[in-house]
Amino acid sequence: MKYTEAFAELQRLVREMESGQIEVDQLGAQVKRATELVAACRAVLTETEADVQKILDDLQKGSQNIAEEN
Repeated sequence: MKYTEAFAELQRLVREMESGQIEVDQLGAQVKRATELVAACRAVLTETEADVQKILDDLQKGSQNIAEEN
């Protein structure tokens, strides 16, 4: 599932919970689903953060190599 899809579904569930639109019988399943969506979003964000950090590290190494050559 893409991050934007998971986040949109999570927002919808939160709105439903806050407004009382979810019946008590459904609440447990909805909370479980919300927990799964939070975990999915967190995993994507963690992976993206690691990718960005690797890019920044590579850029820094490239800059250091250029500086050393000059």
